[in-house]
This record gives sequence, structure tokens and C-alpha cells, in this order.
Amino acid sequence: MQDTTAALRQRVRDVLRKHPGSQRAFAERIGLDPTKLSKSLSGARRFTPVELTRIAELTNVTVNWLINGDDEFETVAAAPQRTARPEREPADFREAGRYQQILDAAWKLIAERGYHSVRVADVAKACGTSAATIHYYFPGRNDLLTETLRYSVRLAFDRQVAELHTIDGAHERLLRLVELQLPTPGLLRSEWSIWLQVWNESALNPDLQVLHSDSYTRWHETIARTIRQGQRQGVFAETDAEELTVTLTALIDGLGIQVLTGRPGRSVERMRRVLREFVEREIVRH
Repeated sequence: MQDTTAALRQRVRDVLRKHPGSQRAFAERIGLDPTKLSKSLSGARRFTPVELTRIAELTNVTVNWLINGDDEFETVAAAPQRTARPEREPADFREAGRYQQILDAAWKLIAERGYHSVRVADVAKACGTSAATIHYYFPGRNDLLTETLRYSVRLAFDRQVAELHTIDGAHERLLRLVELQLPTPGLLRSEWSIWLQVWNESALNPDLQVLHSDSYTRWHETIARTIRQGQRQGVFAETDAEELTVTLTALIDGLGIQVLTGRPGRSVERMRRVLREFVEREIVRH
């Protein structure tokens, strides 16, 4: 499997050498025991998908690059649009660390409180810095929402690559994609909160509509290519893959909104069951 190769371990070593601080401190930042990090670097254990995603996030690379050595490598998930870039690119690891700290704080606050309830001063307080520093990286408050969307897209792409790259069967991969899209408590529910707010704001903001469309296209294409692969493998029905993707993504969106808004009788467990039943009934070949 690719995540056990010497090439991946070497790429992790390379980004660790460039990252400020000790290997022990880095291990703590990704929530990993330093001994386990050493074992992963030596090949005695494999990096988990969560660890690979966190390493990529902290070192400003992609999981696709860590695993395959190339951001443009044709992998299991469609890549985000390359046109989506922050206005001020961090110049070095120190500046990138500050930028990521601000983005993390803004992302969490917006997910928890709502975009219109978060002020720049709140983000500055959470980071222990000044409002002027926040404005250096994010000139306007709207920029915070825009970048949190891009951040969510990047997180989803990295997570999908990390989780799916060892799964060859399209059926299992599609079910795993469904699982990764459930608004379970924690990170995924926060991502759903961001998406709900982006949907609301993009209905009124043409600029955000473009970014949202690009971002959603990435998710749509990931599902579509998985369905097409299953059809080539002979495990999925020869139904129009595009139409199946439109229906499945719409079903995920609608159920996710109902779960997040607390509609009675709607739960993550029921959402999982309905989506799995749809896959088995409409997509799997019988």
C-alpha cells in the first residue's frame, strides 16, 4: 500500500526538517505520541489517514503530494480548483503558521457561532494577537468566510485522499465517501455548519457563488468518478453516472440539512441508513 512506501516516509521527513521546532513538538501538534511518529518514519507502523491529513495541514502541503509526490496526480478524489488562492500567500513557515492559526480560529468560531456573530476582534482574541494582524491576512470580514470555505474544501479533499487511496473497490469506496459526508459530532459537523452558511451567503453574493460552484464541482466529480469506476468494475448498474451523482448529492445535502437543523426523526444514523439503501437499490448492479 502506498502509505507504507519509503517515498512517503521520506516526504514526511523532508517537510519535518523544514518545519520549525522539534520532532517531538510536531508530533504533539498532530496529536501523535512521539514514539509512534518515529515508528511511522522508520516503517514500523503506518500513518493513519487522520495523521496524514494533519501533517499536510501543518506543513502546507497536500495529502496527494505526501502519498503520490505530485499535487496534480490523478487520484481517488477530484482536486480543488487551483484558482482558489488566499490574497496574501504566507512567505515562510513562520508566517504560514500564523496564517493557519488565524484560519483555524476563524473556522471554528464561524462553525460554532455563525458568520454574522463573529467579529474580527473575536478571531484576534482567540489567536492572542491584534485585529491589525488579522486584517493583514484577511483585509475584510468577508475574506474570512471565503477562506474558511476554501479551507473546508482542502480538508475534505485531503481527508478523502487519505481515507480512500488504499480502497480499490468502487462499492466500498462509495460507501466510505458517504460515511465521510455524515454530519457526525466534531469536525464533520463543523464543516457542515460552514457549508450551510456559505449556501446562505452565496445566494446573495455573486462572487461567493463562483467559489461555491467551483468547490461543489469538486465533490460532484469525486462521486461521479467513483460511480464510473464501479461501472467499469461491473459492480454498479449501467445507469447514467451523471444523473446518479446529481440524485445522490442532492439526497446527501437534503438529509444533512435536516439533521443539522434538528428536524424531528432525522439523525445521523437514519441519514446513513437512507443513503446506504439508495446506493444498494439504485447504484449497485443486481
